[in-house]
Amino acid sequence: MWLRNVVFLTVVMFTMEVPAAEKPINVWPGKVPGEKGDIGQETATPSEPGKKQVLRISNVSVPTLQFYPATKNNTGTTVVVCPGGGYNILAWDLEGTEVCDWLNSLGVNAVLLKYRVPRRQGLPIHHAPLQDAQRTMSYVRAHAEQWNIKPDRIGILGFSAGGNLAAMTSMHFENRKYDPIDEIDKVSSRPDFSILIYPAYLTTSDRKLVPEALVTKKTPPMFMQHAYNDGVTPESSVLLWLALKRIGVPAEMHITESGGHGYGLRTTASNSHRWPKRCEEWMRERGLLSN
Repeated sequence: MWLRNVVFLTVVMFTMEVPAAEKPINVWPGKVPGEKGDIGQETATPSEPGKKQVLRISNVSVPTLQFYPATKNNTGTTVVVCPGGGYNILAWDLEGTEVCDWLNSLGVNAVLLKYRVPRRQGLPIHHAPLQDAQRTMSYVRAHAEQWNIKPDRIGILGFSAGGNLAAMTSMHFENRKYDPIDEIDKVSSRPDFSILIYPAYLTTSDRKLVPEALVTKKTPPMFMQHAYNDGVTPESSVLLWLALKRIGVPAEMHITESGGHGYGLRTTASNSHRWPKRCEEWMRERGLLSN
């Protein structure tokens, strides 16, 4: 199907199969917080022939969320999906639409978040995306009855920079990063569970968790996957897992010997591509896949 709601700098003939989704919804009802209109046109660029297929979306200044309801064996569980891309682009198919399709196959609803990229100068790398994610979590929970989903089973899943965003959303729900706008912002933005796949930017140069990684007893349960040979250090997952363990927050971590970075759900030569099955088992053990 044709990708909608994207402006192309160059007209590109590109089709892809995606799960059935509702129409995209603007995350913000009016002016987007802090936007100055200086980002440029949003673009979507497919990979060059012969290279790894990734549809890259860049220059996002109007974030959207898109609801992908599970059409079979709907459990009522819902996951907000945050693609990665270094907070510069969004790997839209690799870590977005393909993930929504997988979640739907489990009977899990998905909400694909197109958050703002690239990084805004002079601000923390996750500042604008965290505003978008907090608002999205509240929006999804506020529409639980309308969408026929369970308000206490709304999680978040992210890859790489999106994994960082999922982690920050899971640790900053008590401190909204924007001035409340309406009734939606009175609804909790706390994820009920978090899935972090090769999360980035969680460690300092001296191999400690970054100061903004505020782990408390209210931090939601987490599932983490990383590869030992990932250039984005697996210590991001290890140190966060240890911090959660020390205060009694349930967490499960898988470190494969190889796999590198940026594989999404796609099959690789290593065991890294088996994480979806492990994650499914974790979700099942937590009662997230029951009706």
